[in-house]
Amino acid sequence: MSEREAPFLGTYFDRDAVIRWSRILGILAWVVAAVYAADLGLGLTVQVLQYARGILVGQGLTDRLLNLLYLLLRPLHGIHYFGLLQALSKGLLIALEMEENTRRAARR
Repeated sequence: MSEREAPFLGTYFDRDAVIRWSRILGILAWVVAAVYAADLGLGLTVQVLQYARGILVGQGLTDRLLNLLYLLLRPLHGIHYFGLLQALSKGLLIALEMEENTRRAARR
């Protein structure tokens, strides 16, 4: 908003707070993605090391596939959390833009 325009007093929210929350949610989404990516990397490394050290040698194919499934399931949760946080972040900005456009159109 420019310095010349007086803020509309009927607004139920603070524009700067909405933008700040949008940025926080966007950053938090990337932090969550990094944590889940590190978790996947660490889990795969442990799985490979256990197989190389002979710990998992006695297991059958279905046991190995089940362990791999458990490893790949955790990042799926991270993808959902990342998408949700990004959608909330962008949704706040879209709602703010819609509100500003509605007020601008009402003034004409």
